[in-house]
This record gives sequence, C-alpha cells and structure tokens, in this order.
Amino acid sequence: MHVGLVGLGKMGFNMRARLREAGIEVTGYDRNPDVTDVADLAGLVAAVKAPRLIWVMVPSGDITDSVITELAQHMEAGDLIVDGGNSRFTEDQRHHAELGEKNIGFMDVGVSGGVWGLKNGYGLMAGGSAQHVEWALPILDALRPEGDRADSFVHVGDVGAGHYAKMVHNGIEYGLMQAYAEGYELLSKKEIIKDLPGTFRAWQKGTVVRSWLLDLMVKALDEDPGLETIDDYVEDSGEGRWTVEEAIANAVPAPAITAALFARFSSREDNSPAMKMVSALRHQFGGHATKPSGS
Repeated sequence: MHVGLVGLGKMGFNMRARLREAGIEVTGYDRNPDVTDVADLAGLVAAVKAPRLIWVMVPSGDITDSVITELAQHMEAGDLIVDGGNSRFTEDQRHHAELGEKNIGFMDVGVSGGVWGLKNGYGLMAGGSAQHVEWALPILDALRPEGDRADSFVHVGDVGAGHYAKMVHNGIEYGLMQAYAEGYELLSKKEIIKDLPGTFRAWQKGTVVRSWLLDLMVKALDEDPGLETIDDYVEDSGEGRWTVEEAIANAVPAPAITAALFARFSSREDNSPAMKMVSALRHQFGGHATKPSGS
C-alpha cells in the first residue's frame, strides 16, 4: 500500500516513521525542505498511484482549507482525502460536500497520542463511509497500538463524527489536567507535605486516579521539580471552546470542562502554580510550546 502524507510536523513526522516501520510506503510533503520527500503538493499527488489516499496532518482552519483545496485540483475521481488534524466537525462536512462534487472521497480521523505516538501508537476515531474506512484500515492498524482494534480505534459514524469525538476527548482532557493541576497547587501550599513529587509517584499504581496523564505529571516534576522554567500561560487550541459551545447548543451541563477552559483564560493574567502544571502537561504529551518563566 502507498499513501501520501501532508504535514511532517511533530506528529506527522512520527506517523510517517511508524507507517514505514509497518511496511507501508509513504510519500510525505512538508514546506520544510529538510523533511519533505517531494517539492510540492502536485509532486505528492503525482508520486502516489491512483486511486490515491492522501492523509492531511496540518493545523486546523485556513491551512487545512488551503491544502485540501489545492490537493483537489490535482487529484482525480475515486481518490480519497483523510483529514487527521483537529478540524471542527462542521468543516469536515463542508469539505465532504465540496469534494463530492468532484467525486473525491473524504474521511475525518481524530488522532490522539501526541509526541508519544511513534512509540506507543495512536488512538483513532474515524468519521466517513464504511467503504472509505475499509480502504484506510491498513493505515489505521499500523498507526494504532498493538492489541484488539476496538481498544484503540472506532468508526464513530458519518463524516464529521471522528472529529466530534476527538473534540469531546480533548474537552475531557482539559478537565482532567485541571483537576491534577489544582491538586498539585493545593499540595504545594501545605508545609506538612515534604515530598510533593513522591506523592504523585505513589499514585501511579493501585489508586483510582492513576492514568497516563499522571505518569506524565511525574515525568514533568522529575525534569523540573518546581516547574521553575515554565510560565503559567496556557494556550487553548480550539477543541475545548468547541466542546463548550456544543454543550450549550445541546443543553448538556459541562461545568468541569467549562471551568477548565476559563481557567486557561485566567492563566494569561495571574501567576498560578496550577496553570504551570497544565502547561507542563501539554508539553509532555503534545510537545506544545511552553513560555519561559517570567516571560
């Protein structure tokens, strides 16, 4: 199988490597000449034999729009574009309709795993037709962790469903990180707590709050015990806002996720140990940039 991959940033670069390790031929394109396999999108399409499957792994919004629009100018009827970024589900539905006019297929896949995906595999949530999911299955199986497919992959539903599921996943992530971070700040304020990193380390096995995020929290404290090199400014990449908007639109109470989103807004005004931890966690799992302390 031969696949085209657009976007060789942190995740895309690792995804290309993981697919190649699984024996799948990958031609990648990126604007960075140090990592790209071809000079441009036209060259990428030309390099992949029809019917083509081109996986797009670029930031959501205008960049995704421009890439899909340009790809469509070079691709043919019967080809398939997969958006593996963090696009909003309504954008997926629009892309599906526009590409459908040219008989080009479209599928959306929510991808979770961050910078650890190369080693551990990715959790995958697909939206699209059963036919397109079946076509992409060798790629999806190569990207996900070993073991039962149902433990790391789901065909959620029609186009847009994959990114909707990923949106809610990231909203939950906001709430989980905020809870860990607030616990960190509370423990750090109490003088009777003599071993703060050790407390979290002791929670990693056997407790009901154990998780991969907790493991990354311990790793962050090992690297910087006082989080002295990290500023408390925490960005939000869109999915948290969209989750809250969808909660409002569907009259679903989501106080924990909403409060976590608002906490990120407040982090841009106040000095907060809790928000330093949220920033540290985002860096640990996603490679998101942190601001130096005092910046």
